[in-house]
Amino acid sequence: MSKFLFLYNDPTTYTVGQTPHGIYDSDSDYQTDSLTVCKYVARKLGHPVMQLEFNSGSMYACFEEAVSEYSQQINHYNTKNWMWDHYGNTTTQTGSQMSSTGSHQAESPNGGMSLFTLSEQYGQAVNVGGNTTMLTGSITVTSSKQVYDLTSDADVTLETSVSTGDRLEVQRVFNHGPAAISKFYDPFAGTYDNIELLDSFGFGNVSPAVSYILRPISYDLARANAIETNDLIRKSAYSFELINNKLRIFPNPTDDDNGGKIYFHYYKRDDRVDVTQTQTSGKVSDPSNIPYKFITYNEINSMGRNWIRKYTLALAKELLGIIRSKYASMPLPNGEVSLDGEALKSEGREEKANLLEELNLFLEAVSKKEQAATEQEVANSQQEVLNKAPLKIYIG
Repeated sequence: MSKFLFLYNDPTTYTVGQTPHGIYDSDSDYQTDSLTVCKYVARKLGHPVMQLEFNSGSMYACFEEAVSEYSQQINHYNTKNWMWDHYGNTTTQTGSQMSSTGSHQAESPNGGMSLFTLSEQYGQAVNVGGNTTMLTGSITVTSSKQVYDLTSDADVTLETSVSTGDRLEVQRVFNHGPAAISKFYDPFAGTYDNIELLDSFGFGNVSPAVSYILRPISYDLARANAIETNDLIRKSAYSFELINNKLRIFPNPTDDDNGGKIYFHYYKRDDRVDVTQTQTSGKVSDPSNIPYKFITYNEINSMGRNWIRKYTLALAKELLGIIRSKYASMPLPNGEVSLDGEALKSEGREEKANLLEELNLFLEAVSKKEQAATEQEVANSQQEVLNKAPLKIYIG
């Protein structure tokens, strides 16, 4: 009589509840493949010629572990490639973590504190859009007063109310700042009285109805920048420094400056930095709370399923080796036979390590970093070929 209570027989139907976690119990593809993988592994281990000292439930457990291990390796790969994109995303998941229902993709891919999100907050500063409103404030200059607290000073007028602890980001300070475009649309720009003055500055006749329309837009942009720079440097009577929320102006205002106005453009820091994107509870802050789920089995392609089948065999070898290692030999009618428990354990663990290394090398080869390096090599090779190709000779 065998020392082992359970012996393997090929299962004919998949019974829900035979795996430790039941992660894939509702996946019809998983149920179908579990039967064929069990038979494949059993044949590789010698069944039915040789007895296998575990039941089909143990085989199902190996198969479930192989699928979940594959899912974990893929999720590690995704985390390394997309970690930055997930910062600040919600950690909420649909369905249970220990369930294959739903997608294994994290919520809101390419959202969070990505470069695109940050650029939205700073786009206004370089006049390319953005989602932050630039505000305007003014200072009523007081004689002999150089320092003005922008958040609490009575001489300061802000477009929006602020509290003492609020932080302001000042974009520009000026005491007279007409828009540069007014130089193009000045109704008197092309009149006889001003034409000589305009010509002396190289502007010529820039009446809006005549010549400026015929010039390239780059010409107008360059001229507008030159006008704004001229206004900032030549027209401003003050220079300044900004420390925290305190603006210090130079030189010290005199009695003649008393009551004059200094204007500034600013942002409220809370408007610039979206507080909903900070790393608070319920937001992704590190790899431990990215809401990846187990991969849905029916989404795994043939390459993945082949790896899973091999990994299931390695797990089964290790498990069978552990079971057989409890006994050095098994009695037979005419003697006894030595068991190969230790050899199976060693072989199974070695195959597991090799399969994981093979998968990780493949995932590393298709990572964003390696793909970029490959594209660079291809581009360099193409350039080398072009450099060696002779130019065509044209005969007129």
